[in-house]
Amino acid sequence: MALNKLRQLDQDSVGITLPKDDVRLEGLLDEDGRLEGEHHVHIRHVGEGEWSLELVKEIEP
Repeated sequence: MALNKLRQLDQDSVGITLPKDDVRLEGLLDEDGRLEGEHHVHIRHVGEGEWSLELVKEIEP
């Protein structure tokens, strides 16, 4: 199991990194390995120390 460190982004939020190989498997990277387009995720706190992350395909206005 890979461990990812939480990091402070600003006063109100923290962030983590996602393994690039996993993001590539979702088809979100271009040929150069860069994030292609704009993508959003929905993060839910599901329990003590546990979150789920879901890629949102479409955002409704």
